[in-house]
Amino acid sequence: MGSNGALLFRQHQQPAWFVSFTILGAVYVFAVFSRLLAHLALLLRRPTNLRRRYGAWAVVTGPTSGIGRSVALELARRGLNLVLVGRDPAKLHDISETISATHGVDAKTVVLDLALVATPQGDAALRQLWEAVEGLDVGVLVNNAGLAKPCAVYLHEADVDAWVRMIRVNLWALTEVTAAVLPGMVERGRGAVVNIGSGSSEAIPSFPLYSVYAASKRYVAQFSRSLYIEYRSKGIDVQCQAPLFVDTKMTAGVGGSRKRQGLLSRLTVPTSDVYADAAARWIGHGQVCIPNLVHRLQWCLCRVVPDHLLDALRLRKNLRQRALFQQLRSVRVKGGLTGSEQS
Repeated sequence: MGSNGALLFRQHQQPAWFVSFTILGAVYVFAVFSRLLAHLALLLRRPTNLRRRYGAWAVVTGPTSGIGRSVALELARRGLNLVLVGRDPAKLHDISETISATHGVDAKTVVLDLALVATPQGDAALRQLWEAVEGLDVGVLVNNAGLAKPCAVYLHEADVDAWVRMIRVNLWALTEVTAAVLPGMVERGRGAVVNIGSGSSEAIPSFPLYSVYAASKRYVAQFSRSLYIEYRSKGIDVQCQAPLFVDTKMTAGVGGSRKRQGLLSRLTVPTSDVYADAAARWIGHGQVCIPNLVHRLQWCLCRVVPDHLLDALRLRKNLRQRALFQQLRSVRVKGGLTGSEQS
């Protein structure tokens, strides 16, 4: 009986590799569910009083459309006064009037074309930003402004000036604006810096045909991580938020779609207002985060798909988008030629 029992035990014993993979799988599933539960707990918890915790004013770059506009309105709804930084005076006036009329808070505007950073014009505008925040209890900075164009192109196809503009806005301007606001936060011993990154640098292994855009957003994430370590002892929370596709004009040119007719699109691509609500809740929670729950679920899905498969799918989709953009440009060129001939 003893020998028969030992034989049966050996027959039913699982190979070591199977046991190891089972344990690893269980650990991964536990980690995923722990993050999802933490996310749900934050959604159910009473939102942080940002004005009381950080200060009475918030600075938002790129506040005239998309995520920036929605975030500015959300912060105003939570009682923060706004310093709005953008390049279009008319649009800045419009969002400023909307905020003041709707939420009864103060709003100041600073006209600053962030693509001119590191030029004489940009330096003069940055001095205006310094002057605008001087003496204000600026508690929150949201670096939202960003460029995604040129999009869906090979690196050698795009105009160099376009890459320079993107790098100036996505990297240089973000760094300069942060440096302008941080001294006051350090002096007061409190504050929050929120840098809007991208899921293209966090959720997926590559973003072909958008290489400079994805690389610039990777800078944002690493910049935020390092600043978080530098300034947390000074009472300042620095965070990179990495959204996936949000229904904005920008995502129409970065692999997304403005068409929200399909059920899948409505479920997986939140509006900018929905995203802004989650973004405000997540301020002060984590160095790099994906605030929207639907985006978090998509990120979890990407984690279990092999990198080479994600690379192939993303390349195929972006190549289709490249072909579509080329057709649109061709139509515009022909339309321009026709118009010039008629005139």
